[in-house]
Amino acid sequence: MNSQKTNHKDRNGDRIKHRDLDSTIVTGAAATPSPDLDSETTLRPESELPVTSAPRRKKPIALILGGLGIGAIVAGVAGYHYWEYSSAHQATDNAIVAGHIHQISSKIVGTVANVLVKDNQLVQPGQLLVQLDPSDYQNKVQQAQAALASARLQANAAQATIALAAQTANGKTTQAQGDVSTAQAAITTAQAAVQEAQAGIPAAQAVVQESIAGISVARSQVAQANANLARAKSDFDRYNTLAQQGAVARQQLDTARAAYDVAQAQQSSATQGVQQAQARLAAAKVGVARAKSQLAQAQAGITTAQAKLAASRGGLQQATASGQQTAVNRSQYAAAQSEIDRSQVALKNAQLQLSYLNITAPSSGRIGKKTAEVGNQIQVGAPLMVVVDNDYWVIANFKETQLGKMKAKQPVEVKLDAIPSHVFRGYVDSVSPASGAQFSLLPPDNATGNFTKIVQRIPVKISLDPQSIKGYESRIAPGMSAEVSVEIK
Repeated sequence: MNSQKTNHKDRNGDRIKHRDLDSTIVTGAAATPSPDLDSETTLRPESELPVTSAPRRKKPIALILGGLGIGAIVAGVAGYHYWEYSSAHQATDNAIVAGHIHQISSKIVGTVANVLVKDNQLVQPGQLLVQLDPSDYQNKVQQAQAALASARLQANAAQATIALAAQTANGKTTQAQGDVSTAQAAITTAQAAVQEAQAGIPAAQAVVQESIAGISVARSQVAQANANLARAKSDFDRYNTLAQQGAVARQQLDTARAAYDVAQAQQSSATQGVQQAQARLAAAKVGVARAKSQLAQAQAGITTAQAKLAASRGGLQQATASGQQTAVNRSQYAAAQSEIDRSQVALKNAQLQLSYLNITAPSSGRIGKKTAEVGNQIQVGAPLMVVVDNDYWVIANFKETQLGKMKAKQPVEVKLDAIPSHVFRGYVDSVSPASGAQFSLLPPDNATGNFTKIVQRIPVKISLDPQSIKGYESRIAPGMSAEVSVEIK
């Protein structure tokens, strides 16, 4: 009744509202409004309203069928797009980022004196990474320089001896020719020369014996100098190590260094003493030969007095002997030149090893796996750290059934698990010449009776566009997982 009174008061909105409210009271059906509700007639009682349940049942079925139809259309469109995309692309999530990893090691044995980089630090090509202690290699350079100087001195001495021997040979030849012309008038002089030469031979031989003894003494001095040098070097190395550890005073280290330098000088002096003694022995032998030659010349002069032909032969023999001595001196000079070449090579090698004390970066990148510490004693080839290059690429392991239309230069999209919000661009660089199983330590042997066919994976190298990774270089690292999609059309 309240609803009817309300309908009389409001013929439009309120009446419709109450009609809806009354219709909701009817359970399992809905009331159908009269076509002429806009008139002033009152609503009929709820018991008199006609029940129309059949149209209300068909409406949800139509909505469901319509939704299914729309869903089928959407699924068909999505399926078509997926089919179109998948037919033009080959994708895999079996991919990792790869890059150049440069192993940093030492070419020489040494002690780490300074480490100039830290873990994960960015470095440039040629940047100094590690410095080694230069003491030992500086000493080797000094020794090579001293050996080169000694070899040059020997060469100069041999060259001077060649000139002296040539002059002597020329003089003997001239003297022989003069003796031939004056032989008949110089018989008495020749006899006196014979006696003088006979007396000079024992003296020259005594000088030879003295020179031989001098060589023995000089060699013993060299041995003693070598022993002193070895002891001084050992003391210096020990004090140097103790000084680095702070166990001894700097003054003791300087004293050991001075003793080592003195021992080196003594050893060089003793070596030169041997060389001088050998030179004296050679000169003494030349003196003996000269004395004998003079005796022969004097005897030849006597003979020349009797026969001019015999005197001429004697002079020729003397000149020939002098020429042979010149050949010997030339051989000594050639040996000295070879020693100079050997010393120069040794010096260059010592300088090259000295240059290896500074270990530099081979390329730009970041430092990783650093094990070098100050004071470490390192060996040749021992790993100190690695430099991870900024040049990255992706190795994607595709199934062999995905490679039918894949070829170089095809565009590629790459997503990294570490940077899922960014899509990197690239292209197919190359396809591996064999499957990953063939490159394994133990390749599979399929020549068996129980063979099972397994789809193999072939590594494909994906080059990344430098502009695509610009700004992300520091966030990309070799070994990261990636998802790759190659456009094969």
